[in-house]
Amino acid sequence: MLLLRQAVSLGAVLGYSASILCAETSANASAPSSTLASAAGESSSSPVFIKDAASRVNMFVGTTNGGHVFPGATLPHGMVKVGMDTDSPGNHAGYDANPIYNATGFSQLHDDGTGGAVPLSLFKLWPFASCGVGNTFEECQASLDGRKTLRKVLADGSPDDAAEPGYFSTNLSTDIRVELTSTRRTALHRYTFLKATKTPRIVVDITNDGIRSSTDPVMELDPDTARVTGGAHFEASFGPGRYHAFTCVDFKGEGYDLGPPKEYGAWLADFPVKQTVTLTQLYTSESESRSIWPKESSECMGPGFIDELGALFTFAPNPNGTTSILARVGVSFISSEQACANAEAEIPDFDFEGVRSAARAQWSELLGRVQVNPSGVDPEIVDLFYSSLYRTHISPADYTGENPHWNSTEPYFDSFYCNWDTYRTLYSLMALHDPATFARIVRGMLNIQQHEGWLPECRGATAKQYIQGGSNGDPIVAEFFVKFHEHAQGLGVDPNALYQALLADAELQPPNWDLQGRQINIWKSLGYIPSDVWERSGTNSKQVSRTLEYAFDDFTISQVAKILGHTRDAKKYAQRSENFVNVWNPNITFPGQKDIVGFMQPRFANGVFNLTDPRHCSIHDPLHSTCFLNAQNHDGFYEGAPIVYSQYAPHDTARLIELQGGDAKFVSRLNFIFDQDYFDSTDEPSQQIPFMYHYANRPGLSTQRSRQVIAEFYNTSVNGLPGNDDSGAMGSYVAFYLAGLYPLPATRQFLLSSPYFPEISFKNPVLNTTTTIRANGFRGNPKDGTGGHVFVKSVKVNGKAWKSNCFIEWDAFTSGALIELELTDDINVPCGASSDALPPSLSTGGYD
Repeated sequence: MLLLRQAVSLGAVLGYSASILCAETSANASAPSSTLASAAGESSSSPVFIKDAASRVNMFVGTTNGGHVFPGATLPHGMVKVGMDTDSPGNHAGYDANPIYNATGFSQLHDDGTGGAVPLSLFKLWPFASCGVGNTFEECQASLDGRKTLRKVLADGSPDDAAEPGYFSTNLSTDIRVELTSTRRTALHRYTFLKATKTPRIVVDITNDGIRSSTDPVMELDPDTARVTGGAHFEASFGPGRYHAFTCVDFKGEGYDLGPPKEYGAWLADFPVKQTVTLTQLYTSESESRSIWPKESSECMGPGFIDELGALFTFAPNPNGTTSILARVGVSFISSEQACANAEAEIPDFDFEGVRSAARAQWSELLGRVQVNPSGVDPEIVDLFYSSLYRTHISPADYTGENPHWNSTEPYFDSFYCNWDTYRTLYSLMALHDPATFARIVRGMLNIQQHEGWLPECRGATAKQYIQGGSNGDPIVAEFFVKFHEHAQGLGVDPNALYQALLADAELQPPNWDLQGRQINIWKSLGYIPSDVWERSGTNSKQVSRTLEYAFDDFTISQVAKILGHTRDAKKYAQRSENFVNVWNPNITFPGQKDIVGFMQPRFANGVFNLTDPRHCSIHDPLHSTCFLNAQNHDGFYEGAPIVYSQYAPHDTARLIELQGGDAKFVSRLNFIFDQDYFDSTDEPSQQIPFMYHYANRPGLSTQRSRQVIAEFYNTSVNGLPGNDDSGAMGSYVAFYLAGLYPLPATRQFLLSSPYFPEISFKNPVLNTTTTIRANGFRGNPKDGTGGHVFVKSVKVNGKAWKSNCFIEWDAFTSGALIELELTDDINVPCGASSDALPPSLSTGGYD
């Protein structure tokens, strides 16, 4: 529903209709695929099928029912993410596409797709066309509950919201139109009132973040210019810390001189007080708020938290037409003065359309580096691809210049929320088309390690948050180095600093492994994390899943060591990466399935295995257990069942196959996982499972399973995600599936399937190459993902036969190759005839 609204809005914005958009796409789609002649020439002159890639982004995918997608305005990896906040219980990104929920404000900072408590949602603005019966300043209900308002609803039942990359708009039921755009650290709002409005008013909310956790608020307003400066301390949403944030708000009339405010004052809850300019002129209290106000009052949040506070202005209307008021909102984690400086530097002239146009251009250039041929493809698949690709560039956020903890000339990135979600696919996708940003992120991670001792794991609003798995920063920085070590120094990444950061994770135990690093001492002594050892420096939980992830972390370190010529270290960490076998119990049988034997299981320090039901934490768990962060949980697993985690040794799947009884039993187990609904599309541990058939020489089954996953769980509706987007983790995962690829971080291989397009190309600006994957004989995509002319029969690279139908080397992307796939409808196609056609595994010498 919102997709249709968005397409119309985009057409209006660009000055042409949706039908012309479709005609342009059709014209591009009709371009013959034979226009490129030679292999080398093809990669360097790949056609532009999608001229404006931003036009194919549906911003509202997954914005209700748990997707927690942010549909507001931001730049690629922008710090400011300005958008609507609602009173939905699922308002982790502020917004909810369900029109039954009220809008409560338009705040400047959000995250995308997170779980935990609601992050950020700071410094809300809110417009009033009138207040109360008498329309007086004092009648304005400035609190969240007092001001909340429904949106207008369209004939199809969807809210009257529209968005494109870098822009968001809504029409409130109060007949006020709200539009938002942004630069990196500054938001620009436009509030348009009905022509008859005599008292346009705007609220600035200093204290209400997403979880209403503010303390120590400060605010000053200028009665002559209406500038508001202020800030407060707020609670981290997924950890024990707090952070300090600041804002600076300025106003300007669009098309007329706004002049000084006609009325002004600070407000406490629903009580604005004229002529006040600071919070000290109000009766506020942190610790005594419940004694001042009734217990049931929504104006206070109880001991330790401050009341709802801010500024309110009445402005002069436009005497010659419709009143539009611009609000420029700078944000900083350093000071209000820096927030003002950010705003003045980034948006000096309040040019709303100029800022919007520049944001749109940035997005279109970035997304357009990946081109797909839409000929013969359902337009929704094209939109799903670019919408997914878009969301991989919302987080992490570029907070450079906004690090309150230390001074540095290095980049500073935040909103790593969390690496456990994103390390599997997001950065490998970035490597294909945006390595310069990838390098800046890695530099920022290394700088954090140099000041805090370990690579960042989960981080939000400059505060450390809880680690979900291993030291998952390791595969991220290792992924960069394995793929770009020849260019690392040119991109500002110091190889020695990178390696030292990895060694810190691998060798040094932190004061709290729930916030950084690993439980490394016992990992080094036992080779697994036991169930019955309590140490002071972290919780005793997730023992099995951490063991598996520590093993993969060490594998990624071994690959960096090998490139750097540290042969002894390479061997040491490769051997440690095989520790996953230490939690493999070959004597556990799946309940009711005698042919499925052996599972990853918790183990005591004395070597004896404990028992966790393989169904634990799945939808079939007889105890209906959960595997989230809880210090009481000693079952050994995090957000996944043992039957799922027993498939996790991505660097040595050949060893897993051996442990599980060979190819036939391995394939049978995978089939059981899918057919009995143990595959969990909502969570990251299952992401690789559809492609695991490759390792048993059944790539056709991988192709079919991955396509069935897309058909069943993903689309472009507001319900189009089965779970949290997890900072773009879901987006990158879907984009890879649609591209016919799946990555293994810190290696030089991608698993290969068939793309959903006749052709897809990746332009790499750093390498100055374009690599094209062409599906010769493309006949479309089966709607339900089953069958079809989609299975890879043979592969050519630059016109020469390639040894495998199951993987492609990174070298093809560094050189700018043409990769040609011959397709068939035979699902039984193998990886190839030679012994090296199977994807690499450590135990079979695949990474030597």
